[in-house]
Parts: sequence; structure tokens; C-alpha cells
Amino acid sequence: MSEDAGGGRRPVSEGARLLRQRAEMGAGELFLDGMTRERALELAKAARAARSEAARASAGAEATPWPSGARRPRDAARSGPARSTEDSSPPPSAPLRLPDSHEELRAVASACARCRLAESRTHVVFSDGPPDARLIVVGEAPGANEDRTGLPFVGAAGKFLDLLLATVGLSREESVYICNVLKCRPPGNRNPLPDEISTCSPFLEKQIEVVRPEALLAVGSFSAQLLTGREKATLGKLRGEVHAYRGVPLVVTYHPAALLRNPKWTRAFWDDLQLLRAVMDGH
Repeated sequence: MSEDAGGGRRPVSEGARLLRQRAEMGAGELFLDGMTRERALELAKAARAARSEAARASAGAEATPWPSGARRPRDAARSGPARSTEDSSPPPSAPLRLPDSHEELRAVASACARCRLAESRTHVVFSDGPPDARLIVVGEAPGANEDRTGLPFVGAAGKFLDLLLATVGLSREESVYICNVLKCRPPGNRNPLPDEISTCSPFLEKQIEVVRPEALLAVGSFSAQLLTGREKATLGKLRGEVHAYRGVPLVVTYHPAALLRNPKWTRAFWDDLQLLRAVMDGH
């Protein structure tokens, strides 16, 4: 028996149960006034037993695996929030299996939602020109006109590019396939971000594999750095020589939009086109 708060007697078992509960909750010391030495010793013994029992229960819970298929309570979860079962889209880092057919590849790209750019685009800008072209021109990312029409290089820069290609006997109607590193327009025409490039570049890689061109022309820093594999090199360091991308000759030059802003670079672009034409002619 033990004494209650009013000085009465209560069973030791009830006192032990109280102490066990306090031990499980991590409660501190308990002070009881008006208790004899004998009763205090009884409760102290019960308290030690309660702590031992609580410790054994805690050790058993840690050692026992959670039953297969059972739902763990919130406070038992240790591995962080689970991925929502409603989100079935693959994360950007997941391997992307792409078809070998050009039209099927276009369809997959048109439905892509693997990065943030899918939320703000009007159209996926996949390509223009014949899929058996001799040359692939690779730009950086669609602009406002491209996003509106779904076709690459349709603004002032695109018309200038067509004119310059015509000077060496090339056209998107017959011999030039045009695409970009990114298939969706970055908001405000900002530069492509590294994770956007890594997420979208498998489409470009597959386009080059499917078209099998004689040569590649990279216009602008982002496409030049990606295709040469020299991410830190400036465009000035990369142009003026013939590179190779997976065995395909690659020439690097300025973006046509840059020529509109800086006409003095047009001569350098012309020189790069002569280099490209020599490569395609086998010289």
C-alpha cells in the first residue's frame, strides 16, 4: 500500500503504474509529503522496476522491424517524406528512353514535362527542315517568336541565318535541319540553366543520331560548349577550327542574333561558313 495526495492509503501496484507512466513520458522527480520510510522504499522499488520495464520496451521497439505492408505512424517514419503516388512523371535525372523514329521523337518531346520550362511554354520548338538533311544547325533556346509558332529561328535572326546559309548553297527547305539545345523558351529569354540543358540535351543527342548529318554548325556559346564538351571555353576560343561530335565534324560560330547586335562579327561568321562548306565538300 502507498499514500495518496491526501495522506490516505492506495495499493502499491497503482503507485507503480503511475510511476511507470511517468517514466515512459520522461517525467522528472516526484515529491510526496507525509510518507513513511517503509512506504517510500516500496515506491522506490516500484519506480526502478518501471524504469527497467520501459527501457526493455524501448529496446524491443527499436530491434523489431516494422511489419511488411503495415502503415508506419508519423512519429515512426525516419526516412523523410515519401514521393507522392500521384506524381508519375520521372525526375529530371531519370534515364530517358527515346524512340529511333523522328516523328515519334517529336511526339515525345512535345509532351515533355521534365523541367520547369514546361509550365510557361506555349509550344515545344522541336525542329525545322528535312530529317535527312546534310547539315544540322544547333542554336541555344527558342525566343518569343519561336515559342508562338513552334518553329526555330523564325524571327529576324532566323531570316538572317537563312540568308547567310544561302551564300554557301544551303537552305532549311532542302539541306539544313535546325534545332536548339532547349526545346522550350526560358522566361524573358534568359540564358539556359545548367539543369535545363542536362535535362533537355538527350533530345538533341537523339536528333543528331536520327538525322545523321554530314556536319554540325553550333551557333552561340551554349550549343558550342555542349557539343564540344568544353563548358568553360569562350566562343572566341572555340571557333576557327573543326571539332568533332561523336565522329561528326563540328564548326562553331556566333549566333545570328549576336550579328544583328554586332555587325562587325559578320565577317567572322562568313569565315566559319567557308570552313563548314570546305568540310562538307571534303576538302
